[in-house]
Amino acid sequence: MIHLPLVRQGPLRALAVRVALAVLLVLVTVAIIYADRDGYRDVNDDGLSVLDCFYYAVVTLSTTGYGDITPVTPEARLVNVLVITPARVLFLIILVGTTLEVLTDQYRNSLRIGRWRRKLKDHVIVCGYGTKGRAAVTALLENGYDKSRIVVVESREAGIRQAAANGLVAIEGNATRSTVLNEADVKNCKAVIIATDSDEASVLITLTVRQLTAGQVRIIAAVREQENAALLKQSGAHHVIVSSATAGRLLGLTTTAPPLIDVVEDLLTPGQGMALAMRSAERSEVGQNPRELVTLVVALIRRGKVLPLGGEQAVTIETGDMLVYIRAEDSSVGVSV
Repeated sequence: MIHLPLVRQGPLRALAVRVALAVLLVLVTVAIIYADRDGYRDVNDDGLSVLDCFYYAVVTLSTTGYGDITPVTPEARLVNVLVITPARVLFLIILVGTTLEVLTDQYRNSLRIGRWRRKLKDHVIVCGYGTKGRAAVTALLENGYDKSRIVVVESREAGIRQAAANGLVAIEGNATRSTVLNEADVKNCKAVIIATDSDEASVLITLTVRQLTAGQVRIIAAVREQENAALLKQSGAHHVIVSSATAGRLLGLTTTAPPLIDVVEDLLTPGQGMALAMRSAERSEVGQNPRELVTLVVALIRRGKVLPLGGEQAVTIETGDMLVYIRAEDSSVGVSV
């Protein structure tokens, strides 16, 4: 099931408001009839009790009208013309309007889903909206990624509600199932981020994505244990991040060299000081040593592989290389990674 971003109040609340209005209208009608009960005639000619007034109000507003209680005085008939008849119309509008609203919402939702599917292209699918999934989405948004190009796949109802409340399209279901991934249009996506709480689920999702996309979609997965990283790569993941090992290394780095952790956090946090960025090599830079550039280059990517810049062997820039460098956050050159 596809959950688009929330744009209105819940259906139960809307229904409760309509029921309350209908009940209030009935009570007002009963009060008016009871106040002018001497102007009505019952077939039993014993006057109108409160129950009779409720009975007349309900059958009149619902347009049933058995005729066993009728207004006979001019005043009672005038009240029926000016008050009871408009109340009857309003009562029907409330009841019929509820059904129309439900049908209209369903039709409007189907139109929104259709428009969303037509515009969906080069999007990123995030499997799991827990701590890691939310952090991944935040990083995408901070680096300028459009919300409309992020699709969350989550099986937990709480995660679905939170994703929709944050303005994201969420698909309810298990990401290990091909039908759920097809709902997210996995074949036309740019990348799949796997951020589940289970390494076993991550492996199954990776295998399913690779099968559906024939390995044409980039898969980035997170695992808890280092021993499962190789299994994920064998399953088809292009990049595997070991959360426990990464956290452990950062903890150790904080203990032995506290200032370094501040540098790492600065690089990984957009909007603060320095940031990692990536750009294509310019024509004037081809043939030069990356270390000699004004830009502080920390890595060189050639045909998808990272080339070490250290050591005795000098590395020169070739056409098509990607430069990973450190830039100030106020700079507009490059793309943050």
